[in-house]
Amino acid sequence: MKRLILLTIAIVCFSDTFNLNAQTRDKSVFREYKPGYYENSILRDDRDVKEKAEPATPARRFSVDLSGVSLPNKIDLYKTRQWHNPPVSQGATNTCWCFSTTSFLESEAYRINKVQVRLSEMYTVYWEYVEKTKRYVHERGKSAFAEGSEANAVTRMWKKYGVVPLESYTGLTGGRKFHNHVEMFNELEKYMNSLRESSSWNEEDAVETVKSIMNHFMGEPPTEVVVNGKKMTPLQYLNEVVRVNPDDYVDILSYMQEPYYKQVEYKVPDNWWHSSAYYNVPLNDFMAALKNAVRKGYTVSIGGDVSEPGLDRTTQCAVIPDFDIPSAFINDEARQFRFSNQTTTDDHGMHLVGYLERDGKDWYLIKDSGSGSRNNDPAAKEFGYYFFSEEYVKLKMMDFMVHKDAVKDLLARFQ
Repeated sequence: MKRLILLTIAIVCFSDTFNLNAQTRDKSVFREYKPGYYENSILRDDRDVKEKAEPATPARRFSVDLSGVSLPNKIDLYKTRQWHNPPVSQGATNTCWCFSTTSFLESEAYRINKVQVRLSEMYTVYWEYVEKTKRYVHERGKSAFAEGSEANAVTRMWKKYGVVPLESYTGLTGGRKFHNHVEMFNELEKYMNSLRESSSWNEEDAVETVKSIMNHFMGEPPTEVVVNGKKMTPLQYLNEVVRVNPDDYVDILSYMQEPYYKQVEYKVPDNWWHSSAYYNVPLNDFMAALKNAVRKGYTVSIGGDVSEPGLDRTTQCAVIPDFDIPSAFINDEARQFRFSNQTTTDDHGMHLVGYLERDGKDWYLIKDSGSGSRNNDPAAKEFGYYFFSEEYVKLKMMDFMVHKDAVKDLLARFQ
């Protein structure tokens, strides 16, 4: 009997090995990336950087080789895509969280009210820094103060400060075409360090100083806007024109380190105020909720990791190559393993605007504000977009924001 069991195990192992060997294996390549959109467009716009910076040198990176592979990397293939404004660049800032979620909420305004608005990202960024300053003072320098944040920071800021049209507050000064917050953030960080070193914990003084720094680099945000001849506050503009309710949006998360079917804290540095409003669900439910939402005509603001070799900026496609992990083995444990050892990080927010079903699996059309999606032909429809395979989302995207109606069955399972 024991010999029979061993023979059976050997046959199963041989069968698995044979099947793996029979499959077409993904290839890899060390690719030289020459200076691209960031160096040639964004930094060129910054006159100070242009004069001081050393010429950029090519970087050699390990990457999946998708040359010769049939890929759905043309926008016209995505017949199911929702209205959204064209992609815009976040420039030299770490504010993808705001660009992606503002784009998402612009699409929501159209979906709900059929209004097309182009909203100011920098208005939200401005007030986010004010709130970071207040908490930094309250926590006596122990609260994180950085450029990054989360999707639900946008709805949080809108609820308190409202929002304004882009034309009312661009945040661009001195004839710039692209945002560059390097110098501004250095000044802000230096000031925050001085508060900690001197124990100067006067909130009013700190906020006024931070505002004065931002006013210099970004301009002062408006306290009222004029729409169709009518003056209104940013909160009135949100409630009367944009007409999306910040309380209607939820964040769906999937990781094992917190209990499933509980609202939990997403423990990443960008969640600097320690929001515990994330609805944590198993991976299969996470993917089912996402698929169901896009099939019902919703878009989502989605966040996760874009640093992997499986994200090929030549084709603008993201896959999980089998030299990373075979797709059949992507599960909760594989996802948590990468988050725990920090090979999956919360490093980028994007706007998922459409999908395509191909060979029984989804591909997602991703509107992006970063530079990596802009290194190809600027005249092409695909400029500013990525194309994410279902496997890439399943392994590397950690959370998404969506209207609560899109996931009401899922939310009903929470106590």
